[in-house]
Amino acid sequence: MVPAGCAPDPEAPADALQGIDDAGLREHIAVLASDEFEGRAPVSRGEELTIAYLAEAFGAAGLEPGNDGEWLQPVPLVSITADPGMRLAISGDDREETLEYGTEMMAWTKRVIDRSSLADSELVFVGYGIVAPEYGWDDYAGVDVAGKTVVMLVNDPGYATGDPAHFNGRAMTYYGRWTYKFEEAGRQGVAGALIIHETDAAGYPWEVVASSWSGPQFGLVAEDANLSRPAVEGWLTLDAAAALFERAGLDLATLSGRAVREDFQAASLGLAASLEIRNTIERSTSHNVVGRLAGADRPGEAIVYMAHWDHLGKDETLEGDEIYNGALDNATGVAGLIEIAAAFGGLERPPARTVLFLAVTAEEQGLLGSDHYGEYPVHPLDRTVAAINMDGLNTVGPMNDITVVGLGNSDLDGYLEAVVSAAGRVIRPDPEPEKGFFYRSDHFNFAKRGVPALYTDSGIDHVERGESYGRRMREAYTAERYHKPTDEYDPTWDLDGAVDDLRLLFEVGYRLAQGAEWPTWREGNEFRAARDQMMEGAGGGD
Repeated sequence: MVPAGCAPDPEAPADALQGIDDAGLREHIAVLASDEFEGRAPVSRGEELTIAYLAEAFGAAGLEPGNDGEWLQPVPLVSITADPGMRLAISGDDREETLEYGTEMMAWTKRVIDRSSLADSELVFVGYGIVAPEYGWDDYAGVDVAGKTVVMLVNDPGYATGDPAHFNGRAMTYYGRWTYKFEEAGRQGVAGALIIHETDAAGYPWEVVASSWSGPQFGLVAEDANLSRPAVEGWLTLDAAAALFERAGLDLATLSGRAVREDFQAASLGLAASLEIRNTIERSTSHNVVGRLAGADRPGEAIVYMAHWDHLGKDETLEGDEIYNGALDNATGVAGLIEIAAAFGGLERPPARTVLFLAVTAEEQGLLGSDHYGEYPVHPLDRTVAAINMDGLNTVGPMNDITVVGLGNSDLDGYLEAVVSAAGRVIRPDPEPEKGFFYRSDHFNFAKRGVPALYTDSGIDHVERGESYGRRMREAYTAERYHKPTDEYDPTWDLDGAVDDLRLLFEVGYRLAQGAEWPTWREGNEFRAARDQMMEGAGGGD
């Protein structure tokens, strides 16, 4: 265990650090984000080009294939494409109205069946849809929602109140994530589950919902065909939901205010939902790409660097630009993965511990590639020291700070603090904790299984232009380019800040790889118990 601020030795070689530079980073981003790679969708021509490029790049960096002599780890997927002609019919008070797909609602099913439907399913408002014993919270208390359709608010009560003693205040907990809400709804036996979208509380505009949940939706192949999931999952726009509540004689704002209290009681809307989803189902295989640099002294202990290679592919229904190039998200992170791999591969002697480089698939479809890795790791998780994730690098220039998403979670903060201080910079917590970024990227599939994970983001205090500029650039990206065809590589990007951050992450990994310490989660962290249990049964590394 390493106390925060303590500088573990040894320092990384200067020539390895200098090898991480603008030219190499820029070249990889430009290729991966090019139109030729067609948006890097899983199970597409874009995937074929991407995984071949990564295997070649890893080999050129001096790595060896990381999956029992193979570069690729197969990830079995099922693709479910819902017919966009669906309509959500709301009946009651002697009339029926429909909500339009794409503009008022989005719906799908994770059930691997040709058709899934709701038939006059009673609508029930269940607040935030959370059951959290540690907070004394149960939005489903006193109500039987089996076979009904629940309507929920996005995020969690702490976000709405801003009270740091309420959940985690403005910082989203896992209970605020849509993934949790649909999972919990399934455990409650509902037929349908609908989340009300609010841009601020969700962290992204409705256009992101519409683009992300339309077209082929990938999932891991489940033995039960996902029949334990709700028959229908989806989102409602805020305006559509408000009108729905008004039709029911209820006020959404008033009920939302009640939903932040522990004594909240679910409320029936007195309306019913009907919807039929017709699916086209295809089974396929995508791939994680794994490179390995074997440790010189303790190869059975590993550090993992990771980034997701996939993006949203092409949408031929769009006019003009059809390609979601995913330049910042996440060609930058994958390019950084290659640069760090080359820095390690160029060392005169490998570090004591093994270093794995993991480029995962299907992040955009729900962190599927990393989830599959977590279930079938090529290196045992109880002998995995830490995971370091890169998902979107800085493209606007050097910063005085670097953001740690989930600051205070683990001892890894101390390793980063040591190298950040030496660089004359500072660490800051996530400036947008309400958006739940810690639960929205691939390191989470290591964290929830107990492996300490470090996830950094660009700073916001620009060296020359200050914090206001940094914040404006973040906001502009979210509004104008995030999950849109406009996320394209720009040769005028200032990548000096990205290079600075990658060098810091190289140093953190190098010190971990050369050391003998086993960082862990801080006391009180939700993942500490899983790590403690894991390590109790861990044997010797070599």
